Amino acid sequence: MQIVTQILIAFVALQHLLFLWIEMFAWESTGKKVFKGALAPELFEPTKVLAANQGLYNGFLSAGLIWSLIVQDQYWSENISIFFLSCVIIAALYGAYSASGKILLIQGIPAIVAILMVFIF
Repeated sequence: MQIVTQILIAFVALQHLLFLWIEMFAWESTGKKVFKGALAPELFEPTKVLAANQGLYNGFLSAGLIWSLIVQDQYWSENISIFFLSCVIIAALYGAYSASGKILLIQGIPAIVAILMVFIF
């Protein structure tokens, strides 16, 4: 089950790398498709810097989760993963509250399942 847990953590990390890419490098192209309906099309250009900043934070979350996978010490690996998965869950809860419930499904559920796996195994 340890491998399944690591796969789930890697999945959450990859999600956040994708979010980084969309928000930092493809905000006005892919971002328009992903956030269709959530943001008026004319707002993508003026919010480009804000989105890039948000993307950078997603990159930090991803980096922390990847770090948890490569740390050799099991105690540190678990604690690092718990911290960064908790950050993802809190961000997803706030995003669901403030923007769209879909955020909880897309971002929150995988992180919740991963953190439960860390605690169980």
